[in-house]
Amino acid sequence: MAEQVNSQKGLTHSEVSKLYAKGLHNNKSHDFTLSISQILKNNTFTLFNLINIVLALMVLYTGDYKNLLFLIIAVANTIIGSIQEIRSKRQLDKMAILSESKIKVVRDGNVQEVDPEQIVLGDVILLSHGDQVPVDGEILTATGLQVDESQITGEPNSIAKQASDHITSGSFVLSGSARILAAKVGDDTFVNKMESEVNQTDKKSDSKMLHTINRIIKILTFIIVPLGSALLAIKLLSGDDINKALLGTVASMIGMIPEGLVLLSSVTLAVSAMKLAKKNVLVRDLSAIETLARVDTICLDKTGTITTGNLKFEDVVPVGKISKENMKSVLGGIVYSSDDDNETSLAIKKSIDDPNWNLVESVPFSSDKKWSGAKFDNGNYVMGAPQFVFKNMNSELKTKIDSYTLSGYRVLCLAKVSGELKQPLNNASLLGLILISDEIRSDARDTLAYFKNQDTDLNIISGDDPKTVSNIGQRVGLPNSSDLVDMSTISDNTDYQELVNKYTIFGRVTPKQKKRLIQAYQSNGRTVAMTGDGVNDMLAMKQANCGVAMASGSESTKGIADFVLINSNFSSMVNVLGEGRRVINNISSVASLYLIKTMFSLALTVLFMFSAYSYPFQPIQLTPINTFMVGLPSFLLALSPNYQRVTNQFYRKIYEVALPAAITIVGYVLLIMLIGEWVDFTYLQRATLSVLVTGFIYWLALFMVSKPFNKTKIVIIVPTIVIFAMIFIFFNKVFSLVSILDYPINLHALLVVGTSIPVFFFVTLIVTKIVKICSKYRKRKLG
Repeated sequence: MAEQVNSQKGLTHSEVSKLYAKGLHNNKSHDFTLSISQILKNNTFTLFNLINIVLALMVLYTGDYKNLLFLIIAVANTIIGSIQEIRSKRQLDKMAILSESKIKVVRDGNVQEVDPEQIVLGDVILLSHGDQVPVDGEILTATGLQVDESQITGEPNSIAKQASDHITSGSFVLSGSARILAAKVGDDTFVNKMESEVNQTDKKSDSKMLHTINRIIKILTFIIVPLGSALLAIKLLSGDDINKALLGTVASMIGMIPEGLVLLSSVTLAVSAMKLAKKNVLVRDLSAIETLARVDTICLDKTGTITTGNLKFEDVVPVGKISKENMKSVLGGIVYSSDDDNETSLAIKKSIDDPNWNLVESVPFSSDKKWSGAKFDNGNYVMGAPQFVFKNMNSELKTKIDSYTLSGYRVLCLAKVSGELKQPLNNASLLGLILISDEIRSDARDTLAYFKNQDTDLNIISGDDPKTVSNIGQRVGLPNSSDLVDMSTISDNTDYQELVNKYTIFGRVTPKQKKRLIQAYQSNGRTVAMTGDGVNDMLAMKQANCGVAMASGSESTKGIADFVLINSNFSSMVNVLGEGRRVINNISSVASLYLIKTMFSLALTVLFMFSAYSYPFQPIQLTPINTFMVGLPSFLLALSPNYQRVTNQFYRKIYEVALPAAITIVGYVLLIMLIGEWVDFTYLQRATLSVLVTGFIYWLALFMVSKPFNKTKIVIIVPTIVIFAMIFIFFNKVFSLVSILDYPINLHALLVVGTSIPVFFFVTLIVTKIVKICSKYRKRKLG
């Protein structure tokens, strides 16, 4: 096909129009971020919000508008979720705009710049240093072309390309120039095929904490609707005032939904995302903060995480009488005489100065000969792969090269040639060896040591040679770095679950193999994080529980990642782990406070459904408890430092704190109803005492969940009871309460508050013992 195209003239504008009309043109990469309208829609139209709207309509009917305060939580939760998603979308869009560039094409014999999606099949495209290849193509002409295909293969080596060679979309031009023919465009290109496959993989949130909260809400939704409807119907049929019946029903249904817990989780995660943004970490999915904190296996892509992606000149090893200084001068002469800007040349130029020798002829590097050379007044020299410069190496030289290779070096040779610089090289004499290494990040060892100390298994999945990767792993202290496997030798029917149990280093891995390795870890019960920067990492990152992309990587990879490291520094993940642990530990600790209301509201709804009494609370009367005894203190406690390993205390706190508190509250509310009738208290007086004792028991529960105490926690907890008391004295009318200073309600207030302390701790003791007995019986039965 390439032979049929005139690379100087390209297509005509008429041909381009016809091809574009037929759909034979390139297209934009898949958009992995939702539109702003989709984000707003997903956060607004939820079952949680629907229930709140129905309840709000019921309150509006009564005309008692102050009872609509509960809507603040629903609105705030929607706004926070939307803002965070829109913020991350805009950040990614900015990155994409910065990386966009025009493409040079030849049409009607003229060079013009077009957008990537305007390229059609058969277009002649001009490439030069720094360009990213927009389509799959065939090279028409090339001059010193060196290409980086690490985005696709994972191997950081530069690859020389010549006329008639194929070139893949997503590659970068390191040096030289070329004219290529667009052989595949649109959905047929390698990059778009990979993105399509990623799109077919449905990835759901792995947040156990949010899953648990959402599961509780979902279950409660199917309970509260029939319960609330039944309560309303029974109260109306029994002759209750419609307004009082509606407000009581709304109060009971609001009480059964731990809506504050949803808001607390959203706010705390959003605050964490803001803190991480200041540390150059973009959080695309709030729930991923928690997921990473639970990760027990991290799969690293070598380039960009452990290594910088740059090569480093280490040393020269002279052979014979030549000195190191003279050898470096020869080496400098070769690299400075060439226009090659490949990684090897750049690494040498950083360490060796230009000797300014008089150049006679330069021979660029090519993939077929594997060497480059230069002719100077003082001789002819070449630098390249030893096995290509010397076809018949002696065993001593092979052994020496192998020893350096096993030490993790890329070994090149430097030779003087008495004849012409052309294949085959004749009369080449070895001057010495050149040692090149992958530049390891300065903080790589400390970062890996940190994750190791956190009981996290570390593995490297790379497209590079497993021996090279293994040595790098050893140099940064990666455990079991000698356990390596070359995945190019592994068949498709191999047991991958056994592979991941056996090896730590996986080299020469294809994109689909990366995905299968992640699946194997997950099948073995592991929670996996995958880091990467190239298109070749996309399938694995989408499969992983948590995907981490480098900002220097492809736009497609950043689009499907849970985290994007803005400075492309893997050590930033230490901050994410810390934030995740703080969020999980703190929210798990205070979550039980929100479930107290759920439990006692369920019990009271059932009990008062068959009672002549009206439901003991109105929505506005629960606001002081929700705000000052639960919402504000729990939020402040959730933001306090807590970077211990994650412990599953969520369910333990339910039976240690929430259940005893709910039982105590229900008991006191029923007692207040009975005593209130005996002493002829009004509905508001009974409701006031019920709110008072409920709030005080909440305060006791707040102490329980705050253990172990410190100064910060004491400063948070103690003022809440003062504020709560002030409401009953100065702001009681705002919340439809009566003053507790009046006689005789003041005596009853002292009585219920004073007795609630021993009663609560006695109930806690009984419930805890019963739960332990049941747990032992269950274990004995299963055993």
